[in-house]
Amino acid sequence: MGRGAVKPPASYAALERLGRMRLSRHFYVRNFLNSEIGNLYGIPNLPDDPDLMIAAGRRLAEDLLEPLVETFGPIEIRSGYRSPRVNAFGNARGHACAANDRNWANHIWDRRDAEGRMGACVSVVIPWFADRYAAGEDWRVLAQWLHDHLPFHEVWVFPINAALNLTWREAPERRVFSYVAPRGRWRPDPDAPLCHGHFPPFRGIAYP
Repeated sequence: MGRGAVKPPASYAALERLGRMRLSRHFYVRNFLNSEIGNLYGIPNLPDDPDLMIAAGRRLAEDLLEPLVETFGPIEIRSGYRSPRVNAFGNARGHACAANDRNWANHIWDRRDAEGRMGACVSVVIPWFADRYAAGEDWRVLAQWLHDHLPFHEVWVFPINAALNLTWREAPERRVFSYVAPRGRWRPDPDAPLCHGHFPPFRGIAYP
């Protein structure tokens, strides 16, 4: 556990203070604490090391999520932070949670990975692209856009709404995988990049 300024919340007031902490222009800690597993089974989804969770969340929000919001407009967060307890419970119940040691610096933001890297993951839908995906747009065009614009560590693409698991991590490995055909790892072709010229201008939305 970290020894920083923010302690694990042990009261309602402390949880309120944690939730109000701002990660970036459009995102606060509260946006990432909701857990369907935690809600259904009554397991608090709270960090053991809030300082590390906040530090990783700020990089995720600033480096990956803000560019999405400023390009495509509002995004939908499906799953953000998971406590080790919530994640382990979800894994044991078969609720699409990887084992804890595979989720350090991923959905479990307040643990570093085996190499000591800080990281954070969010499951997100981009409504602008979800509509085009439903109309037949290839998910690989979005993958190419992400590759060309964002410093992600890893991306997983899912078939419903072209949802993404989007991970920021120190020393990123820049990998893209998909559960949508063609399944598996996607690699950009430097000689024939996919065209995303019809996408909105990068960070082209000027919020007041």
